Amino acid sequence: MKKLILSLCAMFMLLSASAAKKSVKIMTFNVRCVVEADGLNQWKNRKDYAVNLLKFYKPDLFGVQEATHQQMVDIQAGLSDYAYVGVGRSDGKTGGEYSAIFYEKARFEVKDSGTFWLAEGEKANIPGSLGWDADYPRIATWAIFKDKKTGKSFFYLNTHLDHIGVQARHNGAKLLLDFAKSHSKGLPVVMTGDFNAEPTDDPILVLTQPEDKSFVLTDSKSVSKLVYGPEGTFHDFGRIEFEKRPRLDYIFINGKMSVKYHAVLTDNLGKLYPSDHHPVIAKIEFE
Repeated sequence: MKKLILSLCAMFMLLSASAAKKSVKIMTFNVRCVVEADGLNQWKNRKDYAVNLLKFYKPDLFGVQEATHQQMVDIQAGLSDYAYVGVGRSDGKTGGEYSAIFYEKARFEVKDSGTFWLAEGEKANIPGSLGWDADYPRIATWAIFKDKKTGKSFFYLNTHLDHIGVQARHNGAKLLLDFAKSHSKGLPVVMTGDFNAEPTDDPILVLTQPEDKSFVLTDSKSVSKLVYGPEGTFHDFGRIEFEKRPRLDYIFINGKMSVKYHAVLTDNLGKLYPSDHHPVIAKIEFE
């Protein structure tokens, strides 16, 4: 009997370890760029808090939005176990905001990666391009990652949609969908970002209810086994009333995978916040 119990325990541990290896924790985090007018919540006062939040929740991969080069340097300095792919939107180098993807470098290998601008035609490959009626240049950074633990590969894209231009928001979302479809090579797809849109707004519907049903993104929250935290993700450093906070930040998926949990993280130290957006994290298990 004792041998049987030990055998069952060993089998359970192996199964648990196998499931853990297949699981990937993914976060989207608009870190809010460096703005001195933010006062108490300007980056120099909250950077250690933001980095410690990342250390505590320990996502396997996470996409950032609004990160300037100095913020990228600060995050990288605090997270030595991570590397990143991505460039600044102004010049394709270090100028302007990044929509970069950080990843645990011991676990993941980058098989391919790149950045493109949310703009029409060839402008998508020209750094600093403004697309349609956008207020700012907008970019998407993508990569194909291979999990060294499981051998599985997946496609990950991170972005930040325009907040003003109607055409830029619609066409930008369509470009993201088309790009993921054409470049993911049949792999599972994860798309994160600040989409500057609520669930029933046009950009989200472009992604989740496209006319062409051959490739559709699913809101990970809608299929998660456990949902934790509030609906809203943008709080403007606590200035927006809790019930009125819009949901702007998403983790979308496509392919054979399940979502174990989806959480909006509301961490704060009274009046000090890690950002003006709540980070969003999901635990995904690839089949």
